[in-house]
Amino acid sequence: MNSKKRKSKNVHAGSSFDDFLKEEGIFEHCQEVGAKYAFVMQLEDEMEKQQLTKEEFAKRIGTSRSALDRLLDPTQPSNIRSLVNAAAAVGKHVRISMI
Repeated sequence: MNSKKRKSKNVHAGSSFDDFLKEEGIFEHCQEVGAKYAFVMQLEDEMEKQQLTKEEFAKRIGTSRSALDRLLDPTQPSNIRSLVNAAAAVGKHVRISMI
């Protein structure tokens, strides 16, 4: 009787999570959602510090409450202008960098 067990080789062993996402074809999407999620968290923190309601904030950036909800949804795309306007409405700036 042979007591050796066959080990299945994990094709992702030793590779990075980024490599996995690239192989799956979702790397760019995950980066986009992650970046917007971080932005939204900072924006919501600032809204809370300033005790701004969504209605007040929407007025500050000159948009509707439903448009603000889309802006605050990390899974919904937003253009840079919208992000810059939202940051300016709470007295902040947007900084974009490449790594």
